[in-house]
Amino acid sequence: MISKTSQDVHHIQPLLSSNDLIGYCPDIEQALKQLKIKRYDLIFIDIELIIDSTEPNYRKSFQAFWRISPAVKIVVMAYPKFIREAVKAVKSGAWDYLNYPLDLGEIKLLIEKMRKSIKIQSELDYLRDQFWQSDCLESIHTKNPEMKKVYNKIRSVAPTKSTVLLTGETGTGKGVLAKLIHRHSNRQSSPFVSIHCGAIPDNLIESEFFGHEKGAFTGAIKKRIGKFEIANGGTIFLDEIGTITPAAQIKLLQVLQDEEIYPVGSEKCIHTNVRVIAATNIDLKELSSKGLFRQDLYYRLNVFPIEVLPLRDRLEDLSYFVNFFLKRLNQFQQKQVSVISSQVIEALMQYHWPGNIRELENLIERAYILETSNMLTPESFPNEFFEEQNAVAYLHVDTSTPLAHVRKKAIEDVERNYLKEVLFKNKGVVNVSAKETGVSVRQFHKLMTRYGIRKEDYKNKSVKLS
Repeated sequence: MISKTSQDVHHIQPLLSSNDLIGYCPDIEQALKQLKIKRYDLIFIDIELIIDSTEPNYRKSFQAFWRISPAVKIVVMAYPKFIREAVKAVKSGAWDYLNYPLDLGEIKLLIEKMRKSIKIQSELDYLRDQFWQSDCLESIHTKNPEMKKVYNKIRSVAPTKSTVLLTGETGTGKGVLAKLIHRHSNRQSSPFVSIHCGAIPDNLIESEFFGHEKGAFTGAIKKRIGKFEIANGGTIFLDEIGTITPAAQIKLLQVLQDEEIYPVGSEKCIHTNVRVIAATNIDLKELSSKGLFRQDLYYRLNVFPIEVLPLRDRLEDLSYFVNFFLKRLNQFQQKQVSVISSQVIEALMQYHWPGNIRELENLIERAYILETSNMLTPESFPNEFFEEQNAVAYLHVDTSTPLAHVRKKAIEDVERNYLKEVLFKNKGVVNVSAKETGVSVRQFHKLMTRYGIRKEDYKNKSVKLS
């Protein structure tokens, strides 16, 4: 309970069993610290503690709790004069609200409702997990309520033939979700063909989609089968669909309407049975209103839209992604990095993530390569991630040792990280790294030996994570 007075606790205590845990905090900051230590199912917050804050943002205040404990339910407590604020809080994600003075009967009903809700949710989660293929369970892991809704939509639409339009920023995992839909459809044994529309030259996109006949255009030295024909009976994933040409839009519309394709240079119609999943990081509705994308095609693609959240809106899943990427990297490399320091996690939680999950994956891979211990530490990450943090927060100094020893260790740490950065940049090539460092190759090898650095760890700079 987060309240201005501990008296509110006395209203709730009689309704709890001996196994139930109840706590009291005078402000939100202390409550967040307490939640990190102990698990609670229900949090009661005096709404005035949020209204009195410098930025009275209910959603933002609640997210601070959900990042620590995504399943926790929040109930706001308010005097009658703040009833409108209480309603706003519920619309922003609070589970319910109570009026002051607190009524014992209302609290009892609310606690019973909470317990019943937890039981029902557990049963639903179990039943939903039975739907997913066992090898896909890691892909659907989330603590975010909105992403759970996304996976529920995927579960509903996957068995159908309906066209799906995935929207969201670059790097949010739209391609992974497209594969997930195909994997749980009745087409899973047929081809899944992915096309990155933005990477295909405009003059070749129709040929890529529908194929071409020999001699259809300059350079067409032989007949080519298009991706739609290859995907027959299966699923085709059209990424960055908003970039295709007007001519390709017309032909794609025909495919969606009539399930027929015409290879470039051919008058022969080919019937195709393909399920289309499209993805875009731009607003197709806005493009169509400006005449930059066919409106009829937009409606055909937008049969079942699914919006994918950016990483900054699902930060409660960040630790999971980090551990997932570490697990994958450990399978490909000779070393094992199993944990990540709390200072790094805090910095990652503060970052805006314009590149979303893809950016996080690349960052973790880079840090993994640079790290020499079994823990990802701040020294393996770019300095800008820690600009807003106090350097003392992650620079641990042992005051029990003499200053000379501390100074020596600091110099060694700087040298070690410097060498790792240079080798990382040059993909493990020692002679180039030594030249950039300003020392001889022999001296560079000595330094590598002193700090236990192996050039082999930097040659395979990019590990593919599917």
